[in-house]
Amino acid sequence: MAQPVSAISITGSSHTGKTTLAIRLADRLGWPLISTDKLARHPGRPWRDIPPAVAEFYANLSPETIYWFLRVHHENMWPALKQKIEAEALAGHPFVIEGSALRPEYLATLNSTGMVVVCLYGETDFLRDRMHREAGYEEADAYQRVRIGKFIERSLRDNAEMRAAAQTHGMRIVDASDAAAMETLLHMLIEKATA
Repeated sequence: MAQPVSAISITGSSHTGKTTLAIRLADRLGWPLISTDKLARHPGRPWRDIPPAVAEFYANLSPETIYWFLRVHHENMWPALKQKIEAEALAGHPFVIEGSALRPEYLATLNSTGMVVVCLYGETDFLRDRMHREAGYEEADAYQRVRIGKFIERSLRDNAEMRAAAQTHGMRIVDASDAAAMETLLHMLIEKATA
């Protein structure tokens, strides 16, 4: 007999639709939603009307350093995230958790047989277009475009590395640009959680 599902973890890089899927799942299942962005956040997206410190972060660092900082941020978050996941599981509380800090290589270390892990990814053009639209790239000035470009570059690199890690650990990977696949995933997860 299959182990009942008591938790659903959704990972993936920025703009892959983790939050949208997690909200829909939590609403349909009546489970609490935990977002890693609410626990601690990387400096954020360098779109319009950002704090000066965020603008400076993206303006002055190389793409390699920005990506390194993201990975260190996730590494620093993992002990608290792991503790939160294990405490919820031990208490017997079903939940949905989402966020890019839930890296596949970290999730693979959990001993939670009741957790379903899904990694969302997007093809490069899909993610770049999505981020350009959200950032208002076409209307941005040259200085803003540099910051936006650095965020996109680090996000695309993260997308590729997360997908590779999810493949290495045998996790389900779904293309966020495929609306039918995303809808199928939603229904499959609901079915597993309510079986």
